[in-house]
Formats: sequence, C-alpha cells, structure tokens
Amino acid sequence: MLRLERLLRPKSIAVVGGGMFAPNVVAQSLKMGFSGQIWPVHPKKTQIEGVRAYACLADLPGVPDAVFIGVNRFATIDIVRKLAAMEAGGAICFASGFLEAGDDDADGARLQQELIAAAGAMPVIGPNCYGLINYADGALLWPDQHGGRRLKPGERGAAIITQSSNIAINLSMQQRGLPLAYLMTAGNQAQTVLSQIAQGLIEDGRVSCLGLHIEGFDNVADFEKLAARARELNKPVVVMKVGRSTQAQAATISHTASLAGSDAGSDAFLRRTGVARVNSLPAFLETLKLVHVHGPLPGKNLSSMSCSGGEASVMADAAVGKTVGFRPLSAAHGARVKAVLGPLVAASNPLDYHTFIWNDGPAMQAAFETFIAGGFDLNLLVLDYPRADRCSDAAWAIASGAFEAALKTHDARGAIIATLPENLPEHYAEQLIAKKIVPLHGVAEALEAAEAAAFIGQAWAEPLPEAVAAGGGAGVGKKPDKMLDEAQAKARLLAAGLPVPQGVRVASVAQAVAAAEKLGFPVVLKALGVAHKSELSAVRLNLKSADEVLEAAEKLMGFGQGLYVEAMISGAVAELIVGFARDPVFGLVMTLGSGGVLVELLKDSQTLLLPATSAEIEAALRRLQLFALLDGYRGREKADLSAAIATIHAIAAYVLEHAQEIEELDINPLILCADKKGAWIADALLVVRSADEEAAPIDEEALCPMS
Repeated sequence: MLRLERLLRPKSIAVVGGGMFAPNVVAQSLKMGFSGQIWPVHPKKTQIEGVRAYACLADLPGVPDAVFIGVNRFATIDIVRKLAAMEAGGAICFASGFLEAGDDDADGARLQQELIAAAGAMPVIGPNCYGLINYADGALLWPDQHGGRRLKPGERGAAIITQSSNIAINLSMQQRGLPLAYLMTAGNQAQTVLSQIAQGLIEDGRVSCLGLHIEGFDNVADFEKLAARARELNKPVVVMKVGRSTQAQAATISHTASLAGSDAGSDAFLRRTGVARVNSLPAFLETLKLVHVHGPLPGKNLSSMSCSGGEASVMADAAVGKTVGFRPLSAAHGARVKAVLGPLVAASNPLDYHTFIWNDGPAMQAAFETFIAGGFDLNLLVLDYPRADRCSDAAWAIASGAFEAALKTHDARGAIIATLPENLPEHYAEQLIAKKIVPLHGVAEALEAAEAAAFIGQAWAEPLPEAVAAGGGAGVGKKPDKMLDEAQAKARLLAAGLPVPQGVRVASVAQAVAAAEKLGFPVVLKALGVAHKSELSAVRLNLKSADEVLEAAEKLMGFGQGLYVEAMISGAVAELIVGFARDPVFGLVMTLGSGGVLVELLKDSQTLLLPATSAEIEAALRRLQLFALLDGYRGREKADLSAAIATIHAIAAYVLEHAQEIEELDINPLILCADKKGAWIADALLVVRSADEEAAPIDEEALCPMS
C-alpha cells in the first residue's frame, strides 16, 4: 500500500519547471498562506514569485514531502526517478501524453511504463493531472486559479476527487456554501488510483465526507475497502459516475446482455457498498452539504413548511417517484398544528403556514416547533431570500431564526431550501451551515440529496456485504466460444438440482409425438439452436393432443437443430428474467426483471453483483414494477415469492460455482406459479467456453429422461 500522508499533507513543497504553470503553484500556495517550505526548482532562475529558486533537486535544503512536476513528459521520467531516489513523499505529474494519448501516440504507453518503474514505491498522482488543493493546510500543488477558501481553525469540510481537471476548477468556484477540505484530480492513474487517494484523504480528521466524480472503478477490492472504512469513520461517500449510456458489451445473443451494461453493474456495486450515487453536479454538491452537516439520514420521512400554497405544491410534486416523501400528519398532530396556526390553515405535510404569522418571531417559532414535533428525519423550510441590493432581508432573518430555535428545541435535523439557487447567496449559506442548518439550492436537487442521505443511512444500518466475486472478469476480451442449445443448458441446470420441467430432445416429427405422449399433455414444442424463440415463432405452447404436436412439429422441423418437447407449466402468475452476463470489472453480473417477450421493451430490471444473499434478491424483486403483480395486484393470486427467491439464489450459486466456464446464462422466463406452487425454469440459454464444454460432456438422456 502506497503511503500518501506526506504528499497529501506536506510540510515542504518543491515545484519543478517554468512556463506559465509551475510558477502559479508557488503563487497559489503563498496566496493561501501555506506555512511550510516552498522550494522552486529551475536551472536558470534565481527566484520565482519572490521565493528563492534552486538550480536542481540536489541543491534543495531538504527532501520535499510533495513535488509538482511541470515539465514535459520526457523530462518528467528523469525527475520522478531522482525524487524516488531521494525518498520524496510523492509527486504530481502535470504533463500529458502518456497512456491517455491513445494508440495514435507510440510513445505514450512506453512512457507510462517507464514512469511507473521510475517511481518505485514513491506515490505519483497522474500523469495528465492538475493536482491537489489542501484547503486545511493551505498547501496547493495546483497550476491554476481556483475559487475555494482555506478552512478556518477547527472547521471540517468535504474532500472531492475528480478525474476531470476542468470539472475540479468548476467545483472550486461553487457559491453554495460547501466548505472543502481537499480538492484533487486523479489524472490517468498510472500508479496511484482514485480509490487509494480517497483512502488517504478520508483518514484526515478535518474531512467530513467524500465526493467522487468518476468515469469508472479502478479496483473493486480497493473501493470496497474505502467504503468499509468510510462507514467505520462515519464519513459518507457520494459519487457522480458518468457513462450511464455506455454498455459494457453490445447486445448479442441474450436479453441479459442488452440489460446488464457496465453502468448497471456500477449502480449495483455502489448500492451494495453503501455509496450514494447522484446524477448531476448540482445534486452532487447539495448531497455533500447535507451529509457534511447531518451525516446519513436515519429514515425517509421529510417535513416541509412554506408560507405559500404554491411552494407547498412544488414540494409535494417533487417527491413523486422518490424513495423519500412527506408523511401525512396524524390526526392528533394535525390538530395541534391547526390550534397554533388557526382555523384558516390546513394542517398538512407539506405545510402552507400562510402569512398570518410572517415577521412574528415568537408565533413562527411556536408553529415551527409544533410541526417539527412530528419526529421527521429531515425538516425543510422553503425560504427564498430577497436580493440584497434592492430589498431588505430583516423578515427572513426572523424566519430562519425561528426555524433554528425550533430545531434546537427538538434536537432535530433541518434544512432551508431556496426554490431558485440564486436566491440563497453564499454568505447566507455559510451562516446556516455554522448553525447546523443545511442550505439547499433547488427543490429537485434538495430531494435527491435527501434520498441519497437516506439511502446511506439505510445501507449503513445493514451488515457489511460480502466481497464482490469480481474474479470472473478474467475471460473478458475473448469471443464467446459455444452457445449450448436449450436441451444442453437445461440438462446442466437439472443436474445442479434446479427446477427444470421434464423434457427431451427429438430428431423427428414421430419422435416429437411419442415424447409428448410419454410426458403427458399439455406440452411445449421448441426449435433448438434458436436464441429468441418467441420473436422468431420457434416455440409452440399448450399443445393438448398428438395431432397438435404433429402439426407444430411439421412446421418447426428443420427450423433449428432439432426439436425439444417439454412438459407445459400450468398456473403461471408471472414471468421473470434471471440473467448473468460477464462485466469486465465486476465479473458475472445478475439481472432480474420482467420476463417474457417484453423484457427489453419494458426495461424493468434490477442488477445485482455476486454473491447475492436471499435478502438482496428479495429487495431487488420488490424494486421491480412487476412486483405488484407478484404480490397479488387487484385481488389476483400471489406468486410463490419464497420459491422464486430460493430458485434465483440457487441459480446464482450455480453460476458462481462455474464462473470460470460460463460467459452468459439467460433464463427467460422463470415462471412463477401461485403461492406454494413453485417456480420453474421455462427457457435457458447458456454460453460457455468451448474448451470447458469439450472437457465436460453431458448426457442429456440421463438428465432429462423420457419417463
């Protein structure tokens, strides 16, 4: 494990290079009031920004803790090698043109390997990296301007890491009141990866929470370690991951491949590790503010107060589709609220308290205290501040003061929301944070932040999950070898003890009729060797007689590679897809969703990483839109949920056991019968590596006998 303490929290900084960037590192550290040593290094200049410069590294008065290297990519290698020999604390490599340059630059990949070799055990951040701003100590290895301020003594702040230097600059310019302890870019992560940097930052007591703007996961095990440590330290982690539209692989032969893109795997991974994911930079900052002040929320119940019916409606509408919401007031609580506010005010949540008490501090405090007494997980006050250049804010100070006092009375969590971000200027936001009230900019972003904080609270209340079995990704990159037909796939599943209807392969129409008579009607007849049977009319259901089988077999014969006759499952309540596709980062990833022919149209699916517990499987099923049908929608029969969970868990265990062999498994549908009637694998598509398939032949007749 690389030691990052000296680099992240340096007492001495060396700056190598000239041009326009390296001198700015010196200027920015001076501007921020860095109290340690600053040692510019330049072969010709005697001083930079008024600070004595040294001709070479050998002339430095000591070994630097942190070094900003602002020379070209070829010279960077030599500088890194010399610093490593000196046992420097670490370096930021600003130069680009390494592996991130792509295949068009023949030198890039070679130079990256040389850089790693030159660094040895010395941490190197980058290359192609803007660097580090340590707002806690005023230490900047940063070649540009920024908009942040130094933390005050005893103050804590968020640490943010991003893979984009320009986004880092933009985030530093935020005027939303979020105090920052660190802002850092990771570059192309040649040696030190983002999750390792994050582990170094989160150990600082001045860091309250961690925000990551990332494109992908460098190392699954390192990220799991980070998430576990964050939980131990009570420091929530918030991620904005780009790439929702990118698929890990193009849809090939299975439905699962079209649903289980890399982003679905990432989403499942973050959910599993208790890391909140948000979808925009404004929501990213608002969530960090919320967890900075209050940490994770213990639940999903919110309250909202405003002096306008229009604002109350906006708040109520914004919660539609969210996992957080506004719990209705109990009759007794509503009566107390109405007693305080009068008969003309409807006691509801969100609450429009009208303007009767506006500018009356004691009356507002009494109303707010009565409403907050309902025991909500987060209490919201909608309050857009007036323009300071044209208006007075005296009455708004009374409102916020009454809210602060009411929160203190009940030791409750609170936030003030401005419906328009510009109506909550930075100086107000900073004042609110100092009072332990979260300033939230924008209604949609505020509710997304509350949803994220509640998710973390819920995740942290559960035991730490088992490590992801990501090793299965080793086979990615080679073309899938062999698709087994349904008879072969089901023979394997049946041998594993999974619930497969009795069936048999046949080679002729006559054999199909004979097989159907032995199995007993009704039966299903399918053409083998066809991936999407329903779409291609390669399956016939509910055949009730020999004549019907004869007619269907004559039409399907020669359609694929033989026929498959199978007992028909009766009493179906619902159909699921249970699929597994190989992700290059997370190995074999499980997808659960609405099954049958509409699977890709409905896009009603959930993704889980392996191993998955029965509880995780049930939770995923309950998140499906289909779940209402499983649960007896409008008086219909309930599906056998217990059998479904047990079957899915057993299928996942089978896949894990054969993870080095399986490329894809697509069970569509898994038919769920009525409660206590079981779940059955009605169709299965299995892709394996050909070498394994040849080494492990199967005896279909022994596994799927005719009688």
